[in-house]
Amino acid sequence: MTTSTPAGVRDASEIPGDASGHPPMTHRQIMEALSGLLLGMFVAILSSTIVSNALPEIIHDLHGSQSSYTWVVTASLLAMTAATPLWGKLSDLFSKKLLVQLALVIYVAGSVVAGLSQNTGMLIACRVVQGIGVGGLSALAQIVMAAMISPRERGRYSGYLGATFAVATVGGPLLGGVITDTDWLGWRWCFYVGVPFAIIALVVLQKTLKLPVVKRDVKVDWLGAFFITAAVTLLLVWVTRAGKDYDWLSWQTYTMVGGSLLLGALFVLTEAKAAEPIIPLRLFRNKTIALASFASLFVGTAMFVGTVFFSQYFQLARGESPTMSGVMTIPMIGGLFVSSTVSGQVITKTGRWKAWLVSGGALLTAGLGLLGTMRYDTPYWHLAIYMALMGLGIGMMMQNLVLAAQNQVAPKDLGAASSVVTFFRSLGGAVGVSALGAVLASKVPDYVKDGLTKLGPKAAAAVAHGNPSGGSIPKPSTMPGPIREIFESAYGHAVGDIFLYAAPCALIAFIVTLFIKEVALKSNKPSAPADAQPAAQAD
Repeated sequence: MTTSTPAGVRDASEIPGDASGHPPMTHRQIMEALSGLLLGMFVAILSSTIVSNALPEIIHDLHGSQSSYTWVVTASLLAMTAATPLWGKLSDLFSKKLLVQLALVIYVAGSVVAGLSQNTGMLIACRVVQGIGVGGLSALAQIVMAAMISPRERGRYSGYLGATFAVATVGGPLLGGVITDTDWLGWRWCFYVGVPFAIIALVVLQKTLKLPVVKRDVKVDWLGAFFITAAVTLLLVWVTRAGKDYDWLSWQTYTMVGGSLLLGALFVLTEAKAAEPIIPLRLFRNKTIALASFASLFVGTAMFVGTVFFSQYFQLARGESPTMSGVMTIPMIGGLFVSSTVSGQVITKTGRWKAWLVSGGALLTAGLGLLGTMRYDTPYWHLAIYMALMGLGIGMMMQNLVLAAQNQVAPKDLGAASSVVTFFRSLGGAVGVSALGAVLASKVPDYVKDGLTKLGPKAAAAVAHGNPSGGSIPKPSTMPGPIREIFESAYGHAVGDIFLYAAPCALIAFIVTLFIKEVALKSNKPSAPADAQPAAQAD
C-alpha cells in the first residue's frame, strides 16, 4: 500500500527531514504547497478583522450595548478557544487538507449569515460559527507546516505565516472602514466580501496542498470538549455581567465561579482517563510546553486588547471615521509584520529563539504600559510609537511560542502540542477581552458622570433626561460640543485604563519566558509514529 506525498516529492521517503536522508523540499515546492493554506488563513483573518472598525457602527445600528460589543468579539474567541484543541486532535486522526477546507467552509457560512443579522443576538450566534472555523484554520496552519518542514526551517515559514497574519490584520480594518463609510455598501458587506476569496482559497488548497494521510484508529474526546467549553463559557458570562447585573461578591458570583471550577475539574478528570484526550495532560510534564502555554495565556490577553479596543478609541474618543481608524493602527500592524518576518528568518539561520521571546515580552510590556497613559487628546505620534512597540512584541512572541512547543514533542503529539499553545492564547484573549470590556463598560459612565458634574446641575440633568447613548454605544459626533467632549474624554480615559490593566499580563508573559530553557531547533523532521497506519489516498 502506497502513500501520496507532498507536492514535488517523488516518494514517501523524501518527505522533508525523513530518516532516509533524501533532500528536503525546496523553498519553491514548500511555498506552492503552502499557498492555499496561507490564502485560507488570510481570508479567515481578513474576514475577522474587517469587522473591527465597523463594530461601533454595527452595534449602534442594531441597538446593542457595550456588553453586546464585547460579546460580539468574545463569542468568536470563545468558540475558537474551545474548537482549537479539538481541531488539533482531529488533525492527528484525519486528512489535514480536508479539515482545513472544512474549517474554511464553516467560517464562510458563519460570515454570510452574520451579514443578514437583524439583532445583536443573531450576530453573536453567527460569530460563534465563525470562531469554530477560524479555530480550525489557526491550529491547522501551524500543524500542516510542522508536517512538512523541519523545526529549524519552520522558523522561516512561521515568519511568512506571521506576515500573512499582519497583512490581513491591517488590510481588514482598512477595507472594513471603507466599506462601512460607503453608503451603497454598508457594514453588512464586511461579512460578504471575503466569500469569493474563500472560494479561490478552496480551489488552490485542492490543487496545491498534498500531504500523506496518516490515520489512526482512535476516538475523539467529545466529553472533554464539552466540559472545557462549558467551563469557559460560564466564566465569561460571569465576568461580563458582574458589577452590572449583580455585585462582584454575590450568590450569583459564587454559583458561576464555583460551577466553572467544577466543570474545569471534570475536564481534567476526563482528560486524565480519556484514551485520546484533546489536551493530553502528559504534555505539561514537559517544562517548555507548560511554560509556553502559560505565557500564551497572557500574550492572548495583550494581543486581542489592541485589536478590539483601538477601534472604539479612535472612533469614539477621537471622532475618526472607520476608515481612518484602520489607518491609524498601521504602526501596530507594521511592528507585528516586521518582527514576525525578521525573527522567523533569523531563527531559521541560527536555530535560536529564546532571545526573541524575551525581547518580545519586554517590548509588549513597555508598549501596553505607555498606551495606558493615553487620553482622547494624546498626540498621535506618541500613540504611533507605543503601538509600534506593542506590535513588535506580539510578532516576536505569537508564533515563536508555538515553535518552541513543537520542538519538544513526538510526531503523534504534534497537532495536540501546537493547538494547546494556540488554545491558551485564545483563552487568554477571550477572558481578557470579556473582563476588560466589562471594566470599560463600568468606567465610561463614571467618567461621563464626573464630566457632567463639572458642567453644572442643569446640563447634567438635561443630558441624563435625554441620554444620547441610552445604555448603548453612543455617537459623540451627533452631540453638542461640550457634551461631545465629555464623552470623548470618557472613552479616551477608559480605553487608556484598559491598556494599563493589560500591561501586567504582558509582564507575566515576559517573566515566564525567562524560565523557558532554550533547545536549539532540530534540522530534521521526526519520522512518522510507529502506531500510524498509512492510508491509500492522499490529502
